[in-house]
Amino acid sequence: MTTRNKKNKNTEIRKNTEAWFSSNGWKLLPFQEEVWDSFLTGQSGLINAPTGSGKTYSVFLPFLEHWVKHHDTFKNKLSLIWITPIRALTQEILLSCTRACQQLNISLKIEMRTGDTTYSAKLKQFKNPPDVLITTPESLHVLFSQKEYSSFFSGVDTIVVDEWHELLGSKRGVQTELAIATIKEFNPLLKIWGISATIGNLKEAIDVLLFSIPENKRTLIQADITKTVKIQTILPDEIESYPWAGHLGLKLASKVLPILQKEGSCLVFTNTRAQCEIWYQHLLNLEPELAGIIAMHHGSISKELRNWVEDALYEGKLKVVICTSSLDLGVDFQPVDHIIQIGSPKGIARFIQRAGRSGHSPGKESSIYFLPTHGLELIEISAIREAMKQKFIESRPPMVNSWDVLIQFLTTLAVSEGFEENTIFIMLKKTHAFHLMDEIDFYDILNILVNGGQTLQAYDEFKNWKETVTFTK
Repeated sequence: MTTRNKKNKNTEIRKNTEAWFSSNGWKLLPFQEEVWDSFLTGQSGLINAPTGSGKTYSVFLPFLEHWVKHHDTFKNKLSLIWITPIRALTQEILLSCTRACQQLNISLKIEMRTGDTTYSAKLKQFKNPPDVLITTPESLHVLFSQKEYSSFFSGVDTIVVDEWHELLGSKRGVQTELAIATIKEFNPLLKIWGISATIGNLKEAIDVLLFSIPENKRTLIQADITKTVKIQTILPDEIESYPWAGHLGLKLASKVLPILQKEGSCLVFTNTRAQCEIWYQHLLNLEPELAGIIAMHHGSISKELRNWVEDALYEGKLKVVICTSSLDLGVDFQPVDHIIQIGSPKGIARFIQRAGRSGHSPGKESSIYFLPTHGLELIEISAIREAMKQKFIESRPPMVNSWDVLIQFLTTLAVSEGFEENTIFIMLKKTHAFHLMDEIDFYDILNILVNGGQTLQAYDEFKNWKETVTFTK
């Protein structure tokens, strides 16, 4: 499956890119050049590289060259869809792609579409599509509920799925599969590229994402980059007296302050929003001088505040941000020098991902402090160290036959342009998530859509409505 395209066409865009990289002290890495060559030959693929190694530019820069070459074909059409797991990452992708276009003097319309996007902005996007749309799986599915969505997606040339390891194994991954399959119906030559960092079942990951792509059109590209992660455990003075369960780790908060006072900024990761807010207040109470240079970031705070925190951290105005998983994926905050993980990270991959928020560039060492909330987590961090030493990363088994996601998807299509049952059945069989589905399963799903199942039979209003709806089998 892995291909090695040795051709390195020294195009004008590649020359300009090399000059831009050189001016910043960077250089095109071998895996980035390999992606570039594979992309321009029409391949689809999966890029596997450590956090902070330049995965975003590895696929966006060849797309720019492809877009410039075929500008007349792509004119006034949505050409690239970039799918990300979290809203914070859409902003970072937007900044990175915009920066590349400015440096290479390429005029490209790039926009985001998430739950934070205003209604008026969404209307404008649908009437006048950007060249590049950065979005989430949920927001992408909402577009399928619009009349004439097929026209909106008719010119899509490439779909990039960022942080595929985070989506794989979840229902959001199934949503992504369905979205790709739907758009591919309008664009048979659609290129699909996944970006992944830490994952154990890499072969399965590419098979799921590129299920409809022939083997000879797939490529798995792995960066030959070793990321060094330095782990330091924050220990209590007396381990024997440390609790064996529960607790939030606040007893060790005084040992966190010296780390926060070091030069540079710091991300403090917690596992829940409540824990995030408790630690924020506790650190302020311990050290009032943090006021004005410490902030919180999680999914429940307002869009405006989240954006302000991200911008302030990026610009170096904030020294400390207490956060949840809202900031552990891909977001490139250059000033971050220290990472603290409060409590169990709930997985080796997630721990490595969070550690990678520091030293977020090729060749730089990542550093992370681990603060156990109880004694058993000391054993857990020891296991994580050993797993990293042996290069063991847990797998993300893909989901199959997620009927609730399918019902929601078919309902979305039904309220927009509708669908023909035989056509949609064939399309669904081209996804890994539903390739095992048979006709009996499918028509059971349609029966629920039309007749509502046993639950809705009790409602007279539904009975009157369903009499106007039929399907052929």
